[in-house]
Amino acid sequence: MDNSDTAKLDKPIGALTLRTTAMPADTNYNGDIFGGWIMSQMDLAGAIACLDVERSRFVTVAVKSMRFWNPVHTGDVVCVYCKLSSIGKSSVSFHINVWAKSRLSDEDHVLVTEAEYIYVKIEHSGKSALLDPEKVKAALNKNIKLFLV
Repeated sequence: MDNSDTAKLDKPIGALTLRTTAMPADTNYNGDIFGGWIMSQMDLAGAIACLDVERSRFVTVAVKSMRFWNPVHTGDVVCVYCKLSSIGKSSVSFHINVWAKSRLSDEDHVLVTEAEYIYVKIEHSGKSALLDPEKVKAALNKNIKLFLV
């Protein structure tokens, strides 16, 4: 993913996976919402999206190329969208993009950040495990919104 200004998204891509409100406890010393909180919301959304591929345990193994385009303020509605990027033997990747809308204005939502999150299926022992091809095929055949948008 290229984070140059020309590659900046102009609308959400993927399925709306998580929606929440930024609260005062989530602010940094400047009064803006802490970037780590936003990354955490992205990770939660990606973990939820993994369950649409297979109902198993997944762990986050990588986050690629993240840039913050706009700040999030206390009270903003934060929307996290996930779009499946790829499926490997034991991993799934999602393009995750975050949008915020001020509760105090009628302006459209703005792109906050976007990144590629990679998850690996694990066994109870914590070792990586192969995705079940039948479950993946069934998920793809369901035409899950995550894959179509």
